[in-house]
Amino acid sequence: MSQQGDRPATTDDWWGRLYDESAPDTGPARTPDDTIDDRFDSATDTLGGGDVPSPRDYGRAVDAIDVTDDDDEDDAGDEDEDVGVAGGGGVSRPLAWWEPHGGHQSVIPPPEPAPAPEPVRTPPPPVADTPRTPRPRAPWEPPPATFDPGDARPLPGAVDPPPPPHDPRAATYEPPPPTPAPSPPPPSPPSAARLGYVGDSPPTYDAEPTALPATEAEGLDRLVADTVLDGAQYGTYTLRAASIRGDSARYRGEPRRDALLTARFGAGPSALVLVAVATGARATEGAHLSAADACRWIGGAVGRSHSRLSEDIRAGRRGDLKSGLHRLTDRTYGKLRARAAELGREPEDYTASLRCLLLSADPDCRTRVFFGVGGGGLFRLRDGAWQDLEPLVPEPSEIRGAPVVGFGSAPVGAAEQTPEGDRLTMDLEITKPPGPLVETPVPPPPEPFRFRASVARPGDTLLLTSVGLAEPLRGVPAVGGELAARWASGGPPGLAAFLTDVGLRAKGYADDLTAVGVWEA
Repeated sequence: MSQQGDRPATTDDWWGRLYDESAPDTGPARTPDDTIDDRFDSATDTLGGGDVPSPRDYGRAVDAIDVTDDDDEDDAGDEDEDVGVAGGGGVSRPLAWWEPHGGHQSVIPPPEPAPAPEPVRTPPPPVADTPRTPRPRAPWEPPPATFDPGDARPLPGAVDPPPPPHDPRAATYEPPPPTPAPSPPPPSPPSAARLGYVGDSPPTYDAEPTALPATEAEGLDRLVADTVLDGAQYGTYTLRAASIRGDSARYRGEPRRDALLTARFGAGPSALVLVAVATGARATEGAHLSAADACRWIGGAVGRSHSRLSEDIRAGRRGDLKSGLHRLTDRTYGKLRARAAELGREPEDYTASLRCLLLSADPDCRTRVFFGVGGGGLFRLRDGAWQDLEPLVPEPSEIRGAPVVGFGSAPVGAAEQTPEGDRLTMDLEITKPPGPLVETPVPPPPEPFRFRASVARPGDTLLLTSVGLAEPLRGVPAVGGELAARWASGGPPGLAAFLTDVGLRAKGYADDLTAVGVWEA
């Protein structure tokens, strides 16, 4: 090893075997001109080496240097320290361009060429405006157009001329203040159609059903649906009918107390349509059953007499209709009392309010007949305003009849005493025995019978309701106003729309909602 850490050059070194001139070439056949320098030149030309010194140049440089040194004679046993010369047998050779060089001999890369200076561009001299002589116009060319300053348009890239100098004597122009943008209108409150109720606050109970009524395996025929919806069209009118279980009944799991019956008897113009609405007594067991019985029994009575009733309606026999329907209604309530006795209950516990409409299918007949017993409502929407058509009946305490002859009352016109002053009867001052002791209170008088026959006009809407809808219509003006707005124009509503309208709620009213609407064409 030399002091620089290089391996000694011996005859066994592969460098010596590779570059020894006496060793045969293992490549292709050697040509007379195939030397290392030729190969170097070929490789340099191929790789684009540029001005890299060749081994021949290194050899010439080494020959020009005197390698004898007095210090080297003292170190005869050491290897040559010049890493630029290597060879076998003590013969020096030049290093190839790819071989590593010593620290004191390095290849200096050629300096980078200086960038060429950018050419200086001289602007062209300005061209003087030379007046041009206009050429004569040919006969076939159109005359030049007259220039109109109003038609002038700025050319692309044109620069506006400088503004004129400011004149302090001229009046200063102040642009008008910007007009403030109009503020958006306040959001309108949600309508009753979206809310499903009228008033400032929602009702106490939810609008959707919560609990189902309890039942038994043997009582499935007594179940009633939560909602009933029906409709028809005959003659000049369109019929809509709906019954909805009230909010409180939906919350408590009670059955709907209102019953609804729609039936047609006969065919053709003589057909008769009956719509019956019944409401069972409040806070009584089986109230929905008594309401269903009332509708079923009045329907059977009308169906058996529908031919005579249809003739009376078309002929306008008001008196015959009133007396005949009164008898049919009394028979229905007689059956209710008999049913209560069968069940071992009091008559007032198994009863119902009953309200009915009779409608002829004849297009030429516009007579609408109402009859019934008990509470509810009968309204008419005409010219956008509601009219209450409920027949007025006297209070039970106001019903007084004339004295009956033979029961202690004097005949009309009879004198109480003779002209001589003698009385017709003698007062024997006999004390009357006390009457029988009455343990139970006297039953209240029955509900009065209600009847009304009216002639409908085109555009009228007749509305028959149960107590649950009649009370908010009379007590909450917003309910009537909302329904009037929905039904004022546009013809009769569809079944789904009518069901939504009947379901309009108001706070404080949670009973069943049943209504029958008749729209006149």
